[in-house]
Amino acid sequence: MNITLNQTDGTNAQLKVVLEEADYAPKVDQQVKEFSKKAQIKGFRPGKVPAGLIKKMYGKSILVEAINKLLQEEISKYIKDNDVKLLGEPLPEPSQENIDWDNQKDFEFTYAVGLLPDFNLPLDKSVEGYTVELDQTTVDEAYENLKRQFGKTTNPETSEEGDFIYGDLKQVEGEFESKTLIPTNRVVEGKDQFMGVKAGDVIRFDIRKAFGDDNSALAHVTGLSKDVVADLNGEFEFTVEKINRTEPAELNQELFDKLFGKDEVKTEEEFDAKIRETIKENYDREADNLLSRNVIDTLVDNVDVELPQEFFKRWLQVTNEGRLTSEQIEENFDKYLKELKWSMIKNKVVEENELKVTNEEVVSSTKEKMLAQFNMPEVPEELVESMNNYANQYLQQDNGRNYINEYEQLLAEKVLAKLKEKMTVVEKTISTEDFKNMSF
Repeated sequence: MNITLNQTDGTNAQLKVVLEEADYAPKVDQQVKEFSKKAQIKGFRPGKVPAGLIKKMYGKSILVEAINKLLQEEISKYIKDNDVKLLGEPLPEPSQENIDWDNQKDFEFTYAVGLLPDFNLPLDKSVEGYTVELDQTTVDEAYENLKRQFGKTTNPETSEEGDFIYGDLKQVEGEFESKTLIPTNRVVEGKDQFMGVKAGDVIRFDIRKAFGDDNSALAHVTGLSKDVVADLNGEFEFTVEKINRTEPAELNQELFDKLFGKDEVKTEEEFDAKIRETIKENYDREADNLLSRNVIDTLVDNVDVELPQEFFKRWLQVTNEGRLTSEQIEENFDKYLKELKWSMIKNKVVEENELKVTNEEVVSSTKEKMLAQFNMPEVPEELVESMNNYANQYLQQDNGRNYINEYEQLLAEKVLAKLKEKMTVVEKTISTEDFKNMSF
């Protein structure tokens, strides 16, 4: 057997494998023996089918399978031994379709190869980070949201601003009719019509004017998709059946316990401090996510590396056969290139800094996420074994795909943490309002 790699330019090469009969014959003979032991052919006892008959009946398929397996093993070994940095996997050249499997003894296989050159990380580039300054307006909004979320629903006789009115919505000249809930605070024009109404009252209005020509609001009220409501217009009648009003929750021990656990917070002062702490933690987490995106974008945009773009397009089409057309690949190629560059950057950071993720870290992270889902600060002693079993079962699902996903996420977090250490982060203090208005 002879394997050679001939580089055609900086990012492309041709891999050639020459096989002689002596290279694959032992594997074919072994496959024939194993097949003869298992084959059930009329006139022969199980395990006693002659090898010659097996070769006559199944020789070609056994030969093809044995050679393909040998090629995979030897090519993988060659790439590993010679530390060849590949994009994806080698792609067979079309010439291999003309092989005469019935008569050839020696074979030559050629593959197109995309090479990933070495490159330097542009760690001298600075990135912008944000420190979010909490303002009273944001705290007040959080209070209002909590009071509404944990408030008590009542059904008053007449409606007021902020109520939800339930009833039957019907198109005057059309077929649309549906039970729905109209939030009065979404009404833009003619809001007075919805104030002071009671069960049995009928409200007539122009639906597009009432909701400010907002397709999102119309979709919410009608239950139709945004595409459908884009053509919805005209007069509608709404027959009131019930008024729903949420009475704000009181700031008392019952609310404190619901939010933070039994007796964790006992006074309004402690409650306020906890709310501010929680909001700040949320904004800090979002700010860190934004910093991560800035790090990725900065490195990807500034990394100087030549890539085998035509090979990459072919590889995308071959590996996604039936799911990606050449037109789709061209349309989204910039995105695919960015993902490839980020993958290369991650791999380089992992290799240069010897980053690793242990099995214990994967399991621990999985259990932490499960606890968060159940809103539990820690695992009760009597549930430790059950939680361990549950986590292990989850990680083994989908042929271990959940484990791989968790592993990759933890590794990416370590990569970003290392990059944030090495790059210059220019911190900028920003108000919560400005942070919310930033484009993500």
